[in-house]
Amino acid sequence: MKYTISLVVLFLITCYSLGLEKRERLSFNQNWRFSLGQTGNESLYDFNDTNWRHLHLPHDWAIEGPFDEKHDARTGGLPVSGTAWYRKRFTLDKSYQGKIVNMEFDGVMNNAEVYINGQRVAHRPFGYIGFEVDLTPYVNFGQENVVAVKVAPEELSSRWYPGAGIYRNVWMEIKNPVHVAHWGTYITTPQVSEEEAQVNIATTIDVAPDMAGSYSLLSRIIDKEGTIVASSESDIIIHDKQVTVQQIINLQSPHLWDLDNPYLYQLESLVKKDGNTVDTYSSTFGVRSIEYSNAEGFLLNGRQVRFQGVCLHHDLGPLGAAVNYRATQRQLEIMKQMGVNAIRTSHNPPSPEQIELCDKMGILVQIEAFDCWKAPKTENGYHKYWDDWHERDLRDMIKRDRNHPSVVMYSIGNEIVEQRLSRGGELAKSLTKICHDEDPTRPVTAGFNMYPACVNNGLAGAIDLVGFNYKPTQYDNLLGKHPDWIVYGSETSSCVSSRGVYHLPLDNYDKHESLQVSSYDIISPPWAYPPDFEFYAQETMTRSLGEFVWTGFDYLGEPTPYNGQDNHTHGKWTGDWPSRSSYFGIVDLCGFPKDRFYLYQSVWTDEPMVHILPHWNWEGTQHDSIPVFCYTNCDEAELFLNGQSLGKKVMGEDKTTIPSVFNWWKKPQTTWDSPYRLNWKVKFEPGELKIVAYKNGKAAAIKTIVTAGEPAQIRLIPDRKVIEADGYDLSFITVRIEDKQGNFCPLADNLVHFEVKGPATIAAVGNGNAATTEPFQANYRKAFNGLCMLIIKSEKGNTGKVSIKAYSDELKTTNVQVETR
Repeated sequence: MKYTISLVVLFLITCYSLGLEKRERLSFNQNWRFSLGQTGNESLYDFNDTNWRHLHLPHDWAIEGPFDEKHDARTGGLPVSGTAWYRKRFTLDKSYQGKIVNMEFDGVMNNAEVYINGQRVAHRPFGYIGFEVDLTPYVNFGQENVVAVKVAPEELSSRWYPGAGIYRNVWMEIKNPVHVAHWGTYITTPQVSEEEAQVNIATTIDVAPDMAGSYSLLSRIIDKEGTIVASSESDIIIHDKQVTVQQIINLQSPHLWDLDNPYLYQLESLVKKDGNTVDTYSSTFGVRSIEYSNAEGFLLNGRQVRFQGVCLHHDLGPLGAAVNYRATQRQLEIMKQMGVNAIRTSHNPPSPEQIELCDKMGILVQIEAFDCWKAPKTENGYHKYWDDWHERDLRDMIKRDRNHPSVVMYSIGNEIVEQRLSRGGELAKSLTKICHDEDPTRPVTAGFNMYPACVNNGLAGAIDLVGFNYKPTQYDNLLGKHPDWIVYGSETSSCVSSRGVYHLPLDNYDKHESLQVSSYDIISPPWAYPPDFEFYAQETMTRSLGEFVWTGFDYLGEPTPYNGQDNHTHGKWTGDWPSRSSYFGIVDLCGFPKDRFYLYQSVWTDEPMVHILPHWNWEGTQHDSIPVFCYTNCDEAELFLNGQSLGKKVMGEDKTTIPSVFNWWKKPQTTWDSPYRLNWKVKFEPGELKIVAYKNGKAAAIKTIVTAGEPAQIRLIPDRKVIEADGYDLSFITVRIEDKQGNFCPLADNLVHFEVKGPATIAAVGNGNAATTEPFQANYRKAFNGLCMLIIKSEKGNTGKVSIKAYSDELKTTNVQVETR
């Protein structure tokens, strides 16, 4: 009894004397030591790590390379496997004694083991899920502590580039013994109107032993201006170590979260003891309603919205898998410019930053949990951990993300092998039940590519929304047999191309000796098809929810069609070296749009636009006639060559040509007509090619390309000239090769060197070429079809001017400045 009283007294004295109403949540990213390889004693407190590399998190060691043919081409030809250790020393003041000390990892790739002062305190095999570790019993207050993290990713564990290391953010939280639990709020808005919204709040509170008693929970809703607009307070008696408190708040005249106005509220949860606040926990949420039906599709706040979606892998191109807020934001900005309103996080739980940004930017999200279940796709895939971890991982994913208004569905799997196995239906029922248990407000889906097997074994019937990969011809057939089902294209098109590459004639090919793919947007693998066919299917089959295109961005690994052959079952891809990243992206690995970007923009946006391809530098080639394609959302377009009209053409005149789309890659074509693109055959002569698009008879958009001269100069174009001096912010600098007149040189491949002076460093370089082993971390890069990229990163706490110089043999040197603040 005396011990119990002393604990309570210590708790109250600590809370009141220090005035720690809010928990302390601190970034734990700085000043780690890293070593690739192991000796066997790295977990010990007194291990000597003074010669280890000093770095800050997040960190992906694999992106540092080097590229090597011995590594799996599916994972980018990079060293994604091995054992590595991260260690950090830290001290907690004695005044924190009596508090709870937690570390939170947003994600470790993968097979993470966490040690504190030599004691193993956590293990998490799945690299895409975050987890919290209670350090309290092992921390020495007032003395130095050592946290050590072992990371042991395996080869053949993934079908794409996963990265390696502590690649997401790490946090330390210090809180009182009575506090809101990890991911401890669940906020829903079951009734929404412009006049009033019902906000339901379930708050889970953790209580340390011997701290039971009378408390209260005050929940306050705070608007964008920081004003408290509604609140509710509940008295609670805590008998056990955990309690969940239910509250309902009626919010008057709510601002609704929508695509064009993604309004966000904060919920502040205050746990009180005798009127004094002992914990404050903040949650972001939005007020909105979502509904699905087989008649009206998806309704957001009562308004029908069709998914104009893309699938996105988690890597950030030349930066690798290490999470970066600005790089993630830039990816989403580029997608929105194309008309994207939704993403599918293929094929894994995303970073917290990506979901946070989708909330802020008004982008809908399908969060995907798994790429495989019990049946393997790769030798060391998630199937090895399925029995022990799948339920915990799935529940944690939902708990982490269920307050985000952007999240509108959960996917339990992608192209899983169980589609053709008898147990598939029962497994799907089990996973769906877990999802509904954690969050009954959002539907469960999956992406199927084995039709009709996934229907026959009951798998498709066990979920709420039936997603089909590459089955646009089956939408009507499926709904005819299952009229109550709700369907959509969970993965569509899979067109492949290389930015700025145009192979003539337009005959299809399995592979090209250049290891590139033509950007006329007509090439796709055998299971897939050009975008036009999905446009037509979505337009004519109005009961579909929409589509998620494979993929928005190119990603590291999986270099189809240059992927070689399996050496053995579930084995390594030899690849067509040095092809080492995908060609599926609508945007290349650096974020430079391919021509397909404008094809989707022409269908998905309303602001008048026009685009033509290819380039107009064909001098010296044997091609007399050049196919010219036009993408526009206007009514018609007129092509001019050196001022002479080559005729007007009208968009969308004949959709009877669409059924022949599937023949585009099977045999040579004499015509390339499509209601979604215009084309001319033009006899090449140097000069100016101009396209004018008309809307309601008036010129609404113009695009001009010219025959460029010899490369003569470099132009540097930063996406942002002012960045934060926080050690993480980035400026993406486009490096463009031009002739003397400033015209873009579409075939230039000059080697460009960079010098950066001032409070910033080179984070990465790239050029969008999927078939090169040039390092991403360097101070040079060859241009690929006229472009390359330099990414610079600010230095923490250092402000001022950053001078960037770019130079190349026989090209005029150029400079640009970026400021850090």
